[in-house]
Amino acid sequence: MRQRILSGIQTTGDLHLGNYLGAIKNWVDLQDTYDSFLFMADLHAITVPHDASALAETTYKTAALYLACGIDTERSTVFVQSHVSAHAELGWLLTCIAPLNWLEDMVQFKEKSVRQGESVGAGLLCYPALQAADILLYEPDKVPVGEDQKQHIELTRDITVRINHQFGTPKAPVLKMPDPMIRAEGARVMSLADGTSKMSKSDPSDLSRINLLDPPDLILKKIKKCKTDPVRGLEFDNPERPECSNLLTLYMLLADKDKAAVAEECREMGWGQFKPLLAETAIAALEPIQQRYHAIRTEEGYLDSVLRQGKEKAEAIAQQTLTKVKTAMGYSLPR
Repeated sequence: MRQRILSGIQTTGDLHLGNYLGAIKNWVDLQDTYDSFLFMADLHAITVPHDASALAETTYKTAALYLACGIDTERSTVFVQSHVSAHAELGWLLTCIAPLNWLEDMVQFKEKSVRQGESVGAGLLCYPALQAADILLYEPDKVPVGEDQKQHIELTRDITVRINHQFGTPKAPVLKMPDPMIRAEGARVMSLADGTSKMSKSDPSDLSRINLLDPPDLILKKIKKCKTDPVRGLEFDNPERPECSNLLTLYMLLADKDKAAVAEECREMGWGQFKPLLAETAIAALEPIQQRYHAIRTEEGYLDSVLRQGKEKAEAIAQQTLTKVKTAMGYSLPR
């Protein structure tokens, strides 16, 4: 049997190059060798204030982009998180297992709660336990994540140790211990406006990111306006030139070239020469994705069929794990 991986993206805002190069493109490569479970994290989308009228459409849009980027339903299981009720149920059980100080120490809670102030919801505090449930339900061998998610995987592993210690035995653990899988290149694509900050859907400036469905003229505009420096000649890994390294990395990944080749190609370039090259490369890379996306959205019933089949396969596995956990914790089960 092939090893299993599990990953997902929150369904808020539009997917951008950071999502594609840091996660989805990696999933496409991995589905050849792994049994892949890939979901749209719509339960996580409501941990911050959200637009209820847009949530369903954003979820379907995200699913269609998964497929348009190359996720193959013959090799990967694609489903919506909220369609499988075991996520919420195991999330609650793990919330009761996780100590409060573990959740309070999570970096994302500290950062987002400061921005929300007194209106911050309890879901933002507790969602790492739900994220642990997302992972543990499918007992994956590996969890592809970016560098910024390593803390969440560490918490998931801590929760696994805790529940196995309290309700299992060394020879018969309740849950399987997951391992993170972090891609060496492109795992953390940075903002076009600030090379020290991650490209993010939540950034108030749309100029900070290139969305997967941006038209060519908008891509060109964003790259023309992106932050650079006055130095001629482009180079990787200079801490004093974070934007330079980020834009070169984008070009390297989108053009599918190796780092040494890009470093040599761009070594003597100025920004006036490089920016049009990057824009042309980004437009060419996104064009087939955009074409497939529009074809998927116009094929009546196709996306619903994919998500229904994904739900059925995911639910069968998730319910087995949930039953195992509930039995270990002493719950009575329907007869």
